[in-house]
Amino acid sequence: MKTHVISVLAGDGIGPEVMPVAQAVLDSACEGSDVELRWEERPWGTDYFRSHGRMMPLNAIDKMADTDAIFLGAVGHPEVPDAETLWGMLIPIRREFDQYINLRPIKSLPGVRSPLANHEGIDLVIVRENVEGEYSAVGGRSGVGTEYAAAYQQAIFTKHGVSRAVSFAAELASERNGDLVSATKSNGIVHTMTFWDEVVAEVAGGFPEVRLTPMLIDALSARLVQSPQSFDVIVASNLFGDILSDIAAATVGSIGIAPSANLNPEKRHPSMFEPVHGSAPDIVGRGIANPVGQIWAGAMMLDHLGHPDLAVDVELALRSVLSSGLSTPDLGGQATTVQVGDAIVAALAGK
Repeated sequence: MKTHVISVLAGDGIGPEVMPVAQAVLDSACEGSDVELRWEERPWGTDYFRSHGRMMPLNAIDKMADTDAIFLGAVGHPEVPDAETLWGMLIPIRREFDQYINLRPIKSLPGVRSPLANHEGIDLVIVRENVEGEYSAVGGRSGVGTEYAAAYQQAIFTKHGVSRAVSFAAELASERNGDLVSATKSNGIVHTMTFWDEVVAEVAGGFPEVRLTPMLIDALSARLVQSPQSFDVIVASNLFGDILSDIAAATVGSIGIAPSANLNPEKRHPSMFEPVHGSAPDIVGRGIANPVGQIWAGAMMLDHLGHPDLAVDVELALRSVLSSGLSTPDLGGQATTVQVGDAIVAALAGK
């Protein structure tokens, strides 16, 4: 029996509502196999912040370091600034565990309405550099309290950081259709983006089977909403990848179904898996939160842990349920969070 220890951070808002549903689905997927998931609940987040003045305890990273993966629900509360919630939990985890790849698959799902007239056949992956770039902590303010107040934010791009993200993306593209698009803005951001382009070209040149297309971020965004089917793998910096992945999720119908993985590909540290949706405080306690993003993120976790067959089972089960018309209100249905989870468990039992 292979046992994986998973740190569970249900977090805020709808996180504690979708998390147990996803855990039940993953446990069901493992039944009858030689895989067992042992959940270690971590009661950290905004409630912890209110009591302790921080999102996690000082030894949080040490507590999670020996676990096999981190399963995150949602982070954020309207009464607490995002800078506190994100920089107090999400970003430290990503950086302390060197989760330098943010992987976001975007696929058309049966039974899910899209705002696009032509939305069939969307199947792309966004590879986002996840620990440096525009989201650095280097900067500050001057002239505070005067009419000359100013803020400064330093983007950090290293050859090491860009190279490993592009290498991951190129390897992924070589296993798919071979098309790799690089998001850039080198016509306007003269230092970091020209550097990005140079490193991307150098690294992608080592993958002769991959066709590289650099594309300005504005043109890329427009094409992404007009013809998402034309993309295979997109590699982008931290900021560009963050924005593009949410746009892409909207093309297939709802950000509530989108999963993501924060990966340390070499597995020297635990990776973290989370839905893209936020904490959705407007629907907390109503029992209608969409659990698909959390469940799909769990499938990605199973795949990363070395069980691609179980991951496929989960994805096929959730596709089967959605194709039947059963869904939560955000997708036009009437089902509750638990009803959707129960249906996916039933589909797994009948596979």
